[in-house]
Amino acid sequence: MKKAAVLLADGFEEIEALTAVDLLRRARIYVDTISISDDYMVNGSHGINVQTEDLFAEVDFGEFDMLVLPGGMPGTANLDAHDGVRRVVREFCEKGKYVGAICAAPSILGNMGLLKGKRGTCFPAFEDRMSGAVLVKAPVVQDGNIITSRGMGTAIEFGLKLVEVLTDKAKADEIAQSIIYLK
Repeated sequence: MKKAAVLLADGFEEIEALTAVDLLRRARIYVDTISISDDYMVNGSHGINVQTEDLFAEVDFGEFDMLVLPGGMPGTANLDAHDGVRRVVREFCEKGKYVGAICAAPSILGNMGLLKGKRGTCFPAFEDRMSGAVLVKAPVVQDGNIITSRGMGTAIEFGLKLVEVLTDKAKADEIAQSIIYLK
């Protein structure tokens, strides 16, 4: 069974995080929501609190096929400032494991130099932090093992792309039809 880890930091964008969690689970992909703080309860950027399954320190990231980084502020800044998150992001990228980042979160990859020469996208206000990336103005961009997306309005398309890369296009299309996603 494929496994995805969704990292949550205080100030995360709720729609981006929970849409990915929901769509992956509908596809029968194991999803673990992980708080990067010492508290299982994580505060979203719009006042929606989410109870996670695990704390960062409790997780063996080697068990996962995908890492998902939701955007939102200051959630993205909190993820970027966490040494453990940066270590795991680098490990996933180096091992060719999937990393999905949406909205402001692709800037974490840019700040780490992991997008050099790769196609990517992000929330427009963060394009200057996509160091070395070939910017594409598309809702979702996949370049190898890295999947990036622009923001809350692209969350369903992003989540479906995550489903597709962990399963296949047929499963992503099935999920899209089941939620009446009209593209």
